[in-house]
Amino acid sequence: MALFTPETIDRVREATDIVEVVSAHTDLRRSGQRFTGLCPFHDERTPSFSVDPAAKVYHCFGCGVGGDVIRFVQEMDGLEFPDAIESLAARFGVEIEREAEDPRAEAARRRRGRLFELLERTGAFYSSFLWESPKAAKAREYLLGRGLKDEVLRAFGVGFAPSAWDQVLTRGQRAGFSVEELKAAGLIQPGRKGGHYDRFRARIVFPIRDQRGRILGFGARAMSADSKPKYLNSPEGELYRKSRTLYGIDRAARAITRATRAILVEGYTDVLALHQAGVEESVAIMGTAVTPEQLKMIGSLTDDVVLALDADQAGADAMIRAQRVAGSGRMAISVAAMPKDKDPADMLADGGPEEFDAALAAAVDLPTFQVRTALDRADLDSVAGRERALGEVAPVLAAMGAALGRDELVRVVADRLDTDSSLVTERIRSVRPGDGEGEGERTEERGPAEPEARALLTPRELRERALLQMCMKDPERGRAYVQRLQPEHLSALGGRVLAWLQDHLDDPMVGLPRDDQELVSLVTRLVMDSEREPALAEAMEINFMLLEQQRLEDRIAAATESQDEGRRAELLQERAELTDRIAGVETLGA
Repeated sequence: MALFTPETIDRVREATDIVEVVSAHTDLRRSGQRFTGLCPFHDERTPSFSVDPAAKVYHCFGCGVGGDVIRFVQEMDGLEFPDAIESLAARFGVEIEREAEDPRAEAARRRRGRLFELLERTGAFYSSFLWESPKAAKAREYLLGRGLKDEVLRAFGVGFAPSAWDQVLTRGQRAGFSVEELKAAGLIQPGRKGGHYDRFRARIVFPIRDQRGRILGFGARAMSADSKPKYLNSPEGELYRKSRTLYGIDRAARAITRATRAILVEGYTDVLALHQAGVEESVAIMGTAVTPEQLKMIGSLTDDVVLALDADQAGADAMIRAQRVAGSGRMAISVAAMPKDKDPADMLADGGPEEFDAALAAAVDLPTFQVRTALDRADLDSVAGRERALGEVAPVLAAMGAALGRDELVRVVADRLDTDSSLVTERIRSVRPGDGEGEGERTEERGPAEPEARALLTPRELRERALLQMCMKDPERGRAYVQRLQPEHLSALGGRVLAWLQDHLDDPMVGLPRDDQELVSLVTRLVMDSEREPALAEAMEINFMLLEQQRLEDRIAAATESQDEGRRAELLQERAELTDRIAGVETLGA
């Protein structure tokens, strides 16, 4: 994809009302020149989230997240930078300009745009056919019979493909699309005797969208028992990749961030029923395979995933594989057991939201589910069966490390196998690294929305932040200090901020790296603080000299450790002279 021109990014940032954007996710109240509210990135009762409409930045003083309006859209909606730019540009009416690009790349981009347009047109046709055609009466009856209401069906764009062989084909050609484009979009397929015909016929159609709401393809349910398969998806193509999509992600992304969890189900109607019931953090994997790409998509929004898949063996296997797919990262996966022969849509239709809420409340962590499943499937009446069961659960228990729940699971396994807990523990100790198909002990890794450590800042960190903040406030005077400062003066994070300001002092928020949340958070906080704190010449000089004094202290300590008395004497003399200068500046400022 071609890069946006700098002018485009500037126009998007200037045209965007950050208060309007943020207010869609949390209630904001004016507090002086800023707005405050509860942080949408972590749970809190006392507002610590601040938005500066003039600087168009946000910062949470509780969890440390921060950035400009573009980053907010990226984090909240789970979008990449180009998608966030395009989303804001469309919302606030900004014309996009791109840098000159390779003709082939430009042609590919234009082709993708036409395919998206074709799919959007077709989705609108399917939707109107469902609601307006007498031929779709049975489809409407089926959907309403499952307890789904007009509002949710229309919101998700559910439609119906007519039984005619070539309606989409002929309508697409009349609109100026070629047969090749219709085929590339997965809407038609070749006939056995030549020609082409519509892929979806006499089926309920569910548009599958990306996080930006663009249709990638369709899932379609047959209305006739004779039609095989029961569910038919768009073929894999230029836009649609089943492993990279989640049904409902476009409508669930914001809810996932607010709820700090995602609920993964199997089917389209499950998602519709859950959203209708207010459980809007739900998406469907469209099958029983949880893929790394799907978990990565979810991981950009939350670290907490609840699997609510069918209770059959395929569903259980999928939930067990999910941990292997997730690896040993920070994602916490739990399992909400579904009753046999009932999916979430059935539960909501039969027992209302209370039954599903109870299943969520009773969700167990994945190791517990895996152990229970292995024991339930095992032949515990035979010695060989019990031995196989122990061999299957031991790697799972070993991978839990010193987790609090492991001892309880050990007792459960011992009781079910009718053996002593010490034998189970001994088997766990014998597990070699790599047993259990890659499941390892989880490592703690702090995400962007987790609270910052509460440790007090060191004197060096306080001084460096004060000086860097004043440099931002008064770039003309601050430029000299940005050049005089060395990494030795600063903490590791302060050094990264300094390196950034050396090239971005006039506008520190522009172009912040997307892969360094610590840097983004601190720069944002300093920008916001600089708006209300003065940049006095004496204060800047004193803070610089105090940082220089700290650097000298570090060097004196190193010289003492290396027993370099000559160097130590020189440094002590420098420190004495610097102390006098500091006293002189403080006296002038008094």
